[in-house]
Amino acid sequence: MRKISIFGATGSIGQSTIDLIRRAPDAYDVVALTGGHNIARLSADAIALQADLAVTAHDDRLEDLRAALAGSGIEAAAGQAALIEAATRPADWIMSAIVGVAGLAPGLKALEQGATLALANKESLVCAGQLLLQTAARHRARLLPVDSEHSAVFQGLVGEDIAAVERIIITASGGAFRDWPLEDLKEASLAQASSHPNWDMGQRITIDSASMFNKALEVIETREYFGVEPEQIEVLVHPESLVHALVGFNDGALMAHLGAADMRHAIGYALHWPERRDLPVARLDLAAIGQLNFRAPDLARYPALAQARDVMQRRGLMGAAFNAAKERALDHFIADRIKFTDMAEITARVLEQIETQSGLIDSAMTLDNVTQIDHIARKLADVAAAQNTG
Repeated sequence: MRKISIFGATGSIGQSTIDLIRRAPDAYDVVALTGGHNIARLSADAIALQADLAVTAHDDRLEDLRAALAGSGIEAAAGQAALIEAATRPADWIMSAIVGVAGLAPGLKALEQGATLALANKESLVCAGQLLLQTAARHRARLLPVDSEHSAVFQGLVGEDIAAVERIIITASGGAFRDWPLEDLKEASLAQASSHPNWDMGQRITIDSASMFNKALEVIETREYFGVEPEQIEVLVHPESLVHALVGFNDGALMAHLGAADMRHAIGYALHWPERRDLPVARLDLAAIGQLNFRAPDLARYPALAQARDVMQRRGLMGAAFNAAKERALDHFIADRIKFTDMAEITARVLEQIETQSGLIDSAMTLDNVTQIDHIARKLADVAAAQNTG
């Protein structure tokens, strides 16, 4: 029986992971589940899966969690320290699905115990890819990608030599505004940005899809995980979201990964790796689909993609600054303080200001330094947002 933990259990990735676990309950011993404010969901899943521990990230929800778990024998805990402690508990396989840079520290702790880390937290690689990969190598841990695009690339490289890869193409749905007139984007509402045409995801990642900030992070993630050069990474808008990535080789061949828009495919591949097992996902009927469409992304519509290129060229801790600025800009948009198009303007302004602090950007990649640059970039983003509001 495999010991597993799920960090970010109440989010869409966590819930899809739990769906797969529930289909084979005798195969897994659940060590820990973590979540945020959704105490009802967290406690119900912990009880159903007979977890040893349930953790909420919010200290002020600890008593609610304890009450919900009363009589179950399941330990309850809260706060960042509790998340870190949960990651140190022995487990064979850990899902890292906490949204944002908050997932970095627990992920590092999981790797330090030599576990297999299924990484759905793209921000960890964007902010500290070198640190994450070095930690995995040092402790003989394994890092498996769970983003649908990176899982697709990973699968396309099975049995292949990375030296033979000429290019990696990751696809993007284009989000809610892919066909909107550019001049209308400034007036896009929160509700409109929160509705995805293909995927059922949380609000933050759905908005990031509309702005393509999520794809910008995934471009950086591709570079960090697979070690290719920035110019080898391409993005295509693919409205159907059925081709998740393509790998191009030096003989001109393109290997494409196709599958239904269902995250249980990538999660299941990581859960069962190196084997393939039956998964409850739809099988594609290509004759019924009829055609697949692709187009180059419009950088005027998606300026985050160009910013990602700049971040990759600059390297150092610039990825951490980019992610922090993006997260705070998104906070301000959700709070209705700025317009949709202001988010890219704010991140651009923060990156320009951070660039002047080259000594900090080029500091050693440690958790402390990543945390420091994250804090600085968030403060700069707050200032920029206030200027935009004014």
